[in-house]
Order: sequence, then C-alpha cells, then structure tokens
Amino acid sequence: KACSSEPFSMTLTISELRRLLPLLSMLAVTVFMVACAPLTVPPQSEYPVGRARLVLPAGAWQDLGTSGEAVTGSGGRTSLQTRDVALRGAQGEWLAVLRVQTNVTSDLRGSPQGVGYCPAQLDVIVKDAADGSPVRADCLRFKLWASSPKWLEKNRPDLVQWMASRQIALKAPYSHVGYRYVTEAGVWVVVDALVDQRLLSTRPRNNEEFLVAGRPAQQWAYDLAQAVRQSAGMVDGHLDIPPFPFPAPTSRP
Repeated sequence: KACSSEPFSMTLTISELRRLLPLLSMLAVTVFMVACAPLTVPPQSEYPVGRARLVLPAGAWQDLGTSGEAVTGSGGRTSLQTRDVALRGAQGEWLAVLRVQTNVTSDLRGSPQGVGYCPAQLDVIVKDAADGSPVRADCLRFKLWASSPKWLEKNRPDLVQWMASRQIALKAPYSHVGYRYVTEAGVWVVVDALVDQRLLSTRPRNNEEFLVAGRPAQQWAYDLAQAVRQSAGMVDGHLDIPPFPFPAPTSRP
C-alpha cells in the first residue's frame, strides 16, 4: 500500500542477516572514511630537474621539457639538466617563464673557471653573497624593467633565442631575475625567471606608491634565492619556488 498510513515493518531471518553483515560492515567503513576524511589542497605541480625536485606555486603552469649540457671544471666534466616551465594567464597569454638548471648528480667535479663572476651593472640590483669568490657563486641579479628596449637581447641573448624558438613572448612590462648558486660541496643551480610585472607589483597611483612599487618584486627575487640555497641542503633537492606577490590577472589590461 503505497499511500497507507500503517507503520512499515520488516523481519529478516538469521540466514538473511548473515548474508547482509559483510555489506553492512563495508557500508559502515565507507561512512567513517567519508566523515573523517581530511580537507586536502590540490597538489602543486612538481617536476624533476637534475638532482633537484622543482615545486611550482599554484597556477596554470606548462611543462616545456628538459635539455642537457656539460660544463668542464677543475676535476673534469659535469652533466647538467635544464627544465623549462611557463605560466599562462586566463586568456592563454604567457605570464612567466622559468628555467632551472642543476647538476645531474651531487658529484660536482670542480668549479668551472669564472663561475663566481658577478659584476655590478647600471639599473640592475646585484647581490654577490660569495664576495667575488673564484670557485663558488651566490649571485643574484634583478632587473625590474627587463622589457626595456634591447636590454634582454644585450644581456641574455641565449634566453631570447630560446624563447623565439618556442614562440614565447611576454607582454611588457616584465622583470628578470637571474640567480646562480654553485658550491665546492657539489651544488650547481642556475635560475632564470621572466615575470609579468602584474604578478610582482601594483600600478602606482601616486608618488609615494611609485617609490615602493618595486619592493614586492625585489623581495620575491630574494625569496627565490633563499629557496635555492635551502634546496641545496635537501636530500631530494626540494626547490620550492615562492608564490608571486600578486594573483594572476583575470583579463588583459
């Protein structure tokens, strides 16, 4: 009686209950797991590169593959691997390009000649924590307006040629961060980052904001260098790229 108001009752035989017990146990376990499952955050993108593990901040990153080369040091040749990744925006535009190069094994066979070269440069923030050492490098270079005419072509023609071969072009203005960290203990990491300025700073509305507009970008460069130094002490070379100070734009300016 579908519409009857009489109370519903059901009786089961012992044999029927025995058949249902496994199903009831599985159902109870499932309910417990769902109720007690922890809230999780989507995993960040991770890619191996040489002896390191590259961990990227949240975003629509695209893996552009790897390439290899070798450098000659005082103890022989050392194999290096480069991983290229790039960040796309909401409209499919390129927002950032990241190149990370590390030695394939921890056996760095001597430092190449001139590895610690870190000269000062006009309109470029340069931090040489290795104090001009000829055998190790801790050289950070930051150019806020890397999109200035011909600056990148003059200072990093290899990067320009590689981007042209991949048909990658960032919308100006963008910044460049270059960092090289090489130690006698067997660490080699070179990072190049080209980043849309909208990820690193806000558009100043007055003179006071103009004077401090570049500070978040500069701090991001320092954080990137620190992340590389920390990765050198990790067994798996965990290299956690810091998140950009500002979210990716949702539309073109």
